Amino acid sequence: MRPIQNGFTLIELMVTLVVAMILVGVGAPSLKSMYEGYRSDSEIRKVNQSLQFARSHAVSYGSRVTMCPIVSGSCNADWSKGFKIFLDNGTLNKIDGDDEVLTVIGAFNSSDFVSFSPKAINFTTDGLTSAGLFIYCPGSKSSPESMGLQINASGTARFSTATNLNCN
Repeated sequence: MRPIQNGFTLIELMVTLVVAMILVGVGAPSLKSMYEGYRSDSEIRKVNQSLQFARSHAVSYGSRVTMCPIVSGSCNADWSKGFKIFLDNGTLNKIDGDDEVLTVIGAFNSSDFVSFSPKAINFTTDGLTSAGLFIYCPGSKSSPESMGLQINASGTARFSTATNLNCN
């Protein structure tokens, strides 16, 4: 009579690993889409919070507050590199003498695209701004996971319900 052996044989272990690899290979593409959806949602909410922060400070300080991507002290149009929010007491859309940087938001994911037509969002002392649509596209300019933030002239923002957003 043979003794009872507890454990796996090498063949059983190899078959289990092959089955696991097949399952991971099938499931991985859908995980990418899910990850892009979460990233898009997270980043557009960060922009929304930044807008609320800027508007709140414009009203609280009784001063113009600007939110824009900065290159060499001036606003530019490349929102993907992140942006600064600052009290804009001097030259419009430029950090100069009397301006105070309130916060800095770092760059978005390097594989993502951001689209926003004006190069700056300026809040007046009563919280008003110009209207626009901020679009975040994870992974590609026409990603199905793209999200938008509709900015109203009253200074408030809402998540866009459009389904065909792209960052072209």
